[in-house]
Amino acid sequence: MIKFWSYEREFAKYKRSIIKNIKKSINSGNIFFGKQLEIFEKNFAKTYNAKYGIAVGSGTDALLISLTTLNLKPGDEIITAANTAIPTISAIINAGGKPRLVDIGEDYLIDIKKIQKEINSKTKAIIPVHLYGQMCDMEKIISMAKKNKIIVIEDCAQSQGAKFKNKFSGTFGKFGCFSFYPTKILGAYGDGGFITTNDHKAYQQIKRLRFYGIETVLKTKFKNKYYANENGFNSRLDEIQASILNFKLNKVEYFIEKRKKLAENYIRELSSTKLKLPYQNINCKHAYHLFTVFHPKSNIITKKLLNVGIETRKIYPYPIHKMNAYSNLIKNKNKLINSEKKSKGIFCLPLYPELKDKELKSICTSIKKILKNIK
Repeated sequence: MIKFWSYEREFAKYKRSIIKNIKKSINSGNIFFGKQLEIFEKNFAKTYNAKYGIAVGSGTDALLISLTTLNLKPGDEIITAANTAIPTISAIINAGGKPRLVDIGEDYLIDIKKIQKEINSKTKAIIPVHLYGQMCDMEKIISMAKKNKIIVIEDCAQSQGAKFKNKFSGTFGKFGCFSFYPTKILGAYGDGGFITTNDHKAYQQIKRLRFYGIETVLKTKFKNKYYANENGFNSRLDEIQASILNFKLNKVEYFIEKRKKLAENYIRELSSTKLKLPYQNINCKHAYHLFTVFHPKSNIITKKLLNVGIETRKIYPYPIHKMNAYSNLIKNKNKLINSEKKSKGIFCLPLYPELKDKELKSICTSIKKILKNIK
């Protein structure tokens, strides 16, 4: 079986260093908010050219806490893509906002040309989702946001290390929200998330919000006391995960280069087929979190691949408005035609640094054989 993703090979490769870091964390006497977290937050922020960085419990929490700083009122709207992950939408709703969905372009990213039409007096922010490892056109989005005086919160869960015009994902908007879910480019061995920002006041508030609203930064009589200055959350990255992530942070560029090489091999092997392959937009450095392809008969292809021992994933098989939980978000269903069309035919092939060349070759050979028998 060629798995879609697995951490076992990575762990086997770095086992000695990872276990050493775990032991060091446990022996430190701190489980939360210790030296490992402090080091990781500083290193991550420095790596991605942010003034401040705050680790939280998950990528979902990163979005939720960032949105909470906006003090949303009933009816306030947040614009985002219709083909994003559920957490983008649940974070908006749980922060008190209403998602306003925008269709996508041929690159699976939010259609820039359609954003302006959705902006109105209720719009408070835009969440561009940098999907599959490729960034949205942030120059145009930031320009649009400034013109309309709205906030930009980048969903970077799938784009760590990606660049637009040589500038990292997560450094354009007021907040950059990252996920360390194990499948991500920088994956923990559990949950984890991160918020980058250059806004000092927002940084101080987020530090409170992630820990029940308890003050940990400002020099007040309540600093580090069990006293909440505002309603907050329980969203902590523990010392063990921080130590693992700090070790792996130094290898992110290597991980991305490995992914890029595998993607190039896929493109070379499959360019003659009828699959629609991913392409790199102008001014973008693709991080290849996922290798996403499109075919009208994807269900047949993925089923046949599984029959020969090759796992794939559909990310995402349903646009947000097609789920029961969020079917009330849009009345004019014709507005999201491309999101619906793409969701029916997309699927992702295995892509991670430890995938072997011979496995990739086998995947491509199987796909070619299957496609020959599909009319």
